[in-house]
Amino acid sequence: MKSTVTPPGGRRGRRLKLTGLAALMVVTGTLTTAAAADRPAAPGASRVAVPLDRVVPAPVSVRPDAGTVFTLGAGDAIQASAGSADARAAADLLGSVLRRPTGYELPVTELRPGARADGIRIVLGGPNEVTHPEGYQLDVTKDAVTLRADRRAGLMNGVATLRQLLPVRVDARGRVDGPWTVAGGRVLDHPRYAYRGSMLDVARTFLPEKAVKRYIDTIARYKINYLHLHLTDDQGWRVEITSRPELTRIGGSSGLAGVTKGFYTKAQYASIVQYAWARGITVIPEIEGPDHAHAALASYAELNCDGTAPPVYSGFLKSDDGRLCVEKPVTYTFMDQVIGELATMTPGPYIHIGGDETQGRTPAQITEYFRKVSALVIKHGKKPIGWQESLPGLTPKGATATFWINGVNNDEVVAAGKAGAKIVMAPATEAYLDMKYTPEKPEYPTGNTWAGSTTVQDAYSWRPEAVLKGLPASAVTGVAAPLFTDTVFGYDTTEHLAFPRLLAIAELGWTREAGLNWTSFRERLAAQGPRLRQDGVNYYRAPGVPWPYGS
Repeated sequence: MKSTVTPPGGRRGRRLKLTGLAALMVVTGTLTTAAAADRPAAPGASRVAVPLDRVVPAPVSVRPDAGTVFTLGAGDAIQASAGSADARAAADLLGSVLRRPTGYELPVTELRPGARADGIRIVLGGPNEVTHPEGYQLDVTKDAVTLRADRRAGLMNGVATLRQLLPVRVDARGRVDGPWTVAGGRVLDHPRYAYRGSMLDVARTFLPEKAVKRYIDTIARYKINYLHLHLTDDQGWRVEITSRPELTRIGGSSGLAGVTKGFYTKAQYASIVQYAWARGITVIPEIEGPDHAHAALASYAELNCDGTAPPVYSGFLKSDDGRLCVEKPVTYTFMDQVIGELATMTPGPYIHIGGDETQGRTPAQITEYFRKVSALVIKHGKKPIGWQESLPGLTPKGATATFWINGVNNDEVVAAGKAGAKIVMAPATEAYLDMKYTPEKPEYPTGNTWAGSTTVQDAYSWRPEAVLKGLPASAVTGVAAPLFTDTVFGYDTTEHLAFPRLLAIAELGWTREAGLNWTSFRERLAAQGPRLRQDGVNYYRAPGVPWPYGS
């Protein structure tokens, strides 16, 4: 574990000819097999099939069936449990991944009782060995790949694993040659923690809708299930609020160094949320307060204690003027309007209410602010989540907070955890993706150093339950990998900082402690290099990882 740091001034086949009756059967959803004949093995398939255990995060249980290989054919279908929207969603996601590189049609059809085991089958419920809400069972025979789970999340997790078990070419951006093989056997898997998050700061450096979706595509590969969007800060306000139009007209006109301006319309925000959900990820929007609120204060003068709006802010550090006037009733009227609109746009259970770096506030001010704002979140049907400093104002039982730094309010965090609060672990010294990998690379100005530098091994080697002395292990609900963008001026540098360290955090959140091993991880991580390269991800080829040719 790295040493404690001081809070900074600013942080953050076969082709089926579909003619006549066959075409009709596809349209009506009753075609369940490409052909009745036994499936031929592809020449050399056993050599090219990816081993079942070469997956990130490491699965709970792998039982290979030596010599058995499934080969996806041009005439195959993806069959989903009849009448299940959740199975259909997983099948649609898998189809969208496979069609581009294979060039196969891969229609999604309904899986009928008694149908022959052939092609790819997505099964919700029924007999299986799954014991966890997010767990899945993946069985691969010569004739079929069958993914089973009891809930939608499990199916999405299984799709992520199946994607990694297909050849590297599955991540190509255009059509390429097969064969499309999967090694035989069974994977039985489930996560260690319920919360496996990535935080993306779009307030300091605005990232357009297309970039955020690109980020979602990459993190979904590794079973990240929450995307925390840091939508507001001193430098900018990034989501449309109809009742408060100046937030985007004025607050959205600024950005870090005056370069990265913009905001998401309600339609764009909704599109991001839906895009994430279709990939198994729930979006958590954050409205920062009571500090880091300069963009809001510049937009509405009444939120300032003196009634005067400051000019917009584009500095790198925290604004000294970005402090909401917590004594004014209008502050809570404002927050009620913002949270209310955001709640209607956000189907997920959480709204993040900020709370970091409240130095200079009295304990009474902090407690009262978060008591009132968390009540507003609950009023609008959501659950509040905040940074660790918000805990004094939250009711411990049912509260969730993110621990990001030692030495600020450790005793309060431990007490809240013992009283029933759930803590997401994201220690800046290990989990913050905006830290440099080394003091020299990435070269300045990309990457922070206030919490030191963080290698990929550093990001992997900490243990969530050991971060804070006295905090019950049962209080730890998961992990998060925040990425603040105060040294980022575009999406390429965002990717470079995030990957491959985010894969390390993803494994800490998913894999049982007994399964965590750096030597194993570095080999499996190296195998992800060619996949990320195929998809054009600008990842950092970290020293100490045996990246293969083509990474």
